Amino acid sequence: MRLTVLGGCGAWPTADQACSGYLVEHSGFRVLIDPGYATVPQLMRVTDPMTVDAVLVSHGHPDHCADLNPLLRARALRDDPAPALPVYAPRNALNPVLALDRKGMLDDALELHEFDPGDQFAVGPFDVGSWLLPHWVPNAGLRLEADGDSLAYTGDTGPSPDLVVLARDAAVFLAEATYPDQVPADSAQYLSTARQAGQTATRAGVGRLVLTHLSPRTDRRAAIDAAAEAYDGDIRVATPAG
Repeated sequence: MRLTVLGGCGAWPTADQACSGYLVEHSGFRVLIDPGYATVPQLMRVTDPMTVDAVLVSHGHPDHCADLNPLLRARALRDDPAPALPVYAPRNALNPVLALDRKGMLDDALELHEFDPGDQFAVGPFDVGSWLLPHWVPNAGLRLEADGDSLAYTGDTGPSPDLVVLARDAAVFLAEATYPDQVPADSAQYLSTARQAGQTATRAGVGRLVLTHLSPRTDRRAAIDAAAEAYDGDIRVATPAG
């Protein structure tokens, strides 16, 4: 299983970083997880949008799904339109994004599969498990497994005992870490810190911790140092290669 980070910035993109976007590949199948703001240009740096086989969305906030619109346009508005793209998302999460174009314009561009966090389903070669994790809108923590390999992804979440279940023994734990060590009180139920991600990584026994969704104001070194207080394994920040 190969993970390519397209972006990992929380809330809004910066001049050098897109929002959440992750390309996961196995056995020639490509699934794009969370096409947030500015991720499609990054996707185009590594592959043609026509080669994406499916999209998986954790929740409906635009920094996790807004670029579904240009992705569908890039596939549909051409002389040889791509087949309908399977898109998996929590119920009603994509209604605002799919309403950006005139009614019916992109109907043939996607095949929408809505699910309830807690469901299990298959996407290509991947067995996908999902967990309802605390956020302002329904958010699905996602675990992808294929041929003994595994990746666990939190989406955006506050503290939850289900995080350890989600991440148990995962080869890669892609964990929201908006702040290094303290979430503002008004958001503490709905967002996480790098320190909390490190604590979960240790309890779950993960192989590698990848911190993502850092606030544009969060220093990457500070995030790694905070996570390292609780986790002594491999820690990285989700940033595009190159």
